[in-house]
Amino acid sequence: MALLRRRKASEAEKAQHSGSKSDKEIERTDEENDKNISNRKKAKKAKFEGKKKWSCVDSCCWFIGCICTVWWILLFLYNTMPASIPQYVTEAITGPLPDPPGVKLRKEGLTAKHPVVFVPGIVTGGLELWEGHQCAEGLFRKRLWGGSFGEVYKRPLCWVEHMSLNNETGLDPSGIRVRPVSGLVAADYFAPGYFVWAVLIANLARIGYEEKTMYMAAYDWRLAFQNTEVRDQTLSRIKSNIELMVATNGGKKAVIIPHSMGVLYFLHFMKWVEAPAPMGGGGGSDWCAKHIKAVMNIGGPLLGAPKAVPGLLSAEAKDIAAARAMAPGFLDNDLFRVQTLQHVMRMTRTWDSTMSMIPKGGDTIWGDLDWSPEESYVPRKRKQRDNDSQTAEQNDTDTLDSQKKGINYGRIISFGKDVAEAPSSEIERIDFKGAVKGNNVANITSCDVWTEYHDMGIEGIKAVAEYKVYTAGSLLDLLHFVAPKMMARGDAHFSYGIADNLDDPKYEHYKYWSNPLETK
Repeated sequence: MALLRRRKASEAEKAQHSGSKSDKEIERTDEENDKNISNRKKAKKAKFEGKKKWSCVDSCCWFIGCICTVWWILLFLYNTMPASIPQYVTEAITGPLPDPPGVKLRKEGLTAKHPVVFVPGIVTGGLELWEGHQCAEGLFRKRLWGGSFGEVYKRPLCWVEHMSLNNETGLDPSGIRVRPVSGLVAADYFAPGYFVWAVLIANLARIGYEEKTMYMAAYDWRLAFQNTEVRDQTLSRIKSNIELMVATNGGKKAVIIPHSMGVLYFLHFMKWVEAPAPMGGGGGSDWCAKHIKAVMNIGGPLLGAPKAVPGLLSAEAKDIAAARAMAPGFLDNDLFRVQTLQHVMRMTRTWDSTMSMIPKGGDTIWGDLDWSPEESYVPRKRKQRDNDSQTAEQNDTDTLDSQKKGINYGRIISFGKDVAEAPSSEIERIDFKGAVKGNNVANITSCDVWTEYHDMGIEGIKAVAEYKVYTAGSLLDLLHFVAPKMMARGDAHFSYGIADNLDDPKYEHYKYWSNPLETK
């Protein structure tokens, strides 16, 4: 019994001792927990304060990352979805799409018959590099014109150098060969998403046409028309290809579809192919009748285009002027040591083809200070489909306002809006033809840019401005004064008058062939 009592007492002592020990451990644990909680609170507070210190750079990076992620996800989904989904969505929104013209013609039973020849216009045909300077290393047979225009941004000065022609001869500069792209791809697309002939080619293919019955008469649109034969024998190639297409299609004559300046070019070709060698192709006076079924001109400037004049005068054609309106001063800046507008002027003034579109016929065709063919016609806004009375009243108001303003379209160039609308009797004009040009200011800028515009000097520019108004009859004098070297080349290849007697032997020269007023 004594032993049992001792054991119970010792066990009680042990239990009491262990209890006190567990209480101490519990207290320690509670203290550690309190410390951990306080540390966590401090960490959360520090993290919260770190968020407050989020910089603008972090925000921009986060935003760009989100955009890139979304873009790649959308791009992935677009490339993985079936090709029929976009058409299905479009039809669900707009209704069933109409059949393309080629499908409609095929349903009507039309099939390929006459071979087709496309003649592209100015700037729409692709040009590729065959030989160049060291700055163009790696660009062999790459497009310098047409396509993505990537080289314009990578090496603009090199691109301008290779796209320019010799200022004296109008042909290739030394060590440079840029040639037209061959085949239908030469002018199907001008740039990605910007089609020229692609839609027409696709629709003709739907009724049975293929490459052996379609031919793209590609040429170097920078050259004067006769120089395309001198340098590349392009006119001879067009002649041979048309003869081959007619011969291999059962003698069926070709249908020619020229566009823009291509209309003038093919008019030149039709005169060239029948003219005797060596100036012409020697095909005989009946070559066109034997080989051509029809010519369908699209937007042909047969009598010239006023748009060409500001482009030759100051490089500020309609497209350049639109760019300047969107970004004033940008083209005048010395950006990356490239004075953009001056280099554009230097380059385009070597392209002799642009002079083929100077207005022809002078004041007789285009009008003078007090008269123009449009004087009895006032352009109206396009009418609404419902032809309601409100639209008619608006058009009448526009007509009266235009008549009050006294717009005269015979004044192709006017220095000032007030001069463009003023009566001719109130305009004081000082003849510029005998004016002395000022000092050469070509090299006052950081770039050595050749343009005859600089050779005029301030005095020459003032003389041009003091003449105030220019009609089609005085445009040639203006261009001869501003750019005599350029016009010397132009006069050798083009003429802009009206023939008095077409039987005169002088009209057999090729310079008259692209002017319908001076050729039969």
